[in-house]
Amino acid sequence: MTATLEVRNLRTHFFTRAGVVKAVDDVSFSIAGGQVLGLVGESGSGKSVTGFSVMGLVDPPGHVVEGAILYQGRDITRLSERDMRALRGNRIAMIFQDPMMTLNPVLRIDTQMIEAVQAHAKVSRAQARSRARDALGQVGIPSPDERLAAYPHQFSGGMRQRVAIAIALLHHPDLLIADEPTTALDVTIQAQILSEVQKLAVTYGTALIWITHDLSVIAGLADEIAVMYAGRIVETGSAARVLDTPLHPYTQGLIGSVPSRNRRGEKLRQIPGMTPSLLRLPPGCAFRTRCPHADAACEQEPEPSQPVPGQTTRCFHPLIAVSA
Repeated sequence: MTATLEVRNLRTHFFTRAGVVKAVDDVSFSIAGGQVLGLVGESGSGKSVTGFSVMGLVDPPGHVVEGAILYQGRDITRLSERDMRALRGNRIAMIFQDPMMTLNPVLRIDTQMIEAVQAHAKVSRAQARSRARDALGQVGIPSPDERLAAYPHQFSGGMRQRVAIAIALLHHPDLLIADEPTTALDVTIQAQILSEVQKLAVTYGTALIWITHDLSVIAGLADEIAVMYAGRIVETGSAARVLDTPLHPYTQGLIGSVPSRNRRGEKLRQIPGMTPSLLRLPPGCAFRTRCPHADAACEQEPEPSQPVPGQTTRCFHPLIAVSA
């Protein structure tokens, strides 16, 4: 299966007065059309910066300093801003955690959606409005004609997020990056949006990257999972394998921290310690200061390995015996 997106050895660093923050450090993955990749990790692990890097939305003092981002075989890190704008919102789209990063509070929804359509397609205003109305219907917004005439403040948080998703899907993009878009929504709305996005991705063959810290969300959504920690991907594999038989101690800790996996009356399990500052990462494996399996070998940087077929990890002590 040909990859819609292939990221090779991506490094995105922020050059601050305090030092260089290696937000994304040697990240590689690929995703094909119709597939869903779950990019998982704690806050500050580099997930969102990875998404912004793909979109070409990293602002100074951040820069993509190394690596390639291949969209349909074309390295988009080498494109001019004009060429990147032609792709962004058209063939490559992003849904942000806060829908107001997409929506202008002083413009009606129809104005914003019609402009989004006409920015990339030579169609009449009537045709653009029709496409906008259909997109609202696709994401489950009732009475789309009435809603088009409304302003963002007249929508609930869940409805605003649906509008943002509809805008991202206007051109049926080849690649859609969703950056924790359901975090602030109630469970019922969250389930509806997950179902709609998954269905639309399958219908149009869209490659979907779903960025989240919530493994319970990704369990029923993703085909593949990539687990990030301190700017690096520490484990990849099919969703079933990673969730059922994690190899990296950090992945195991994330899964163990999900409340539903604790027995009634037990204390919630948690990963000890805190995520290290990306300005002052310890030498060797970044997770070693929190890992119960760490030893002297972990003072060196582990390279990606494949202890079992179809599952890759960066760890000197993969949990094969524990997982088996």
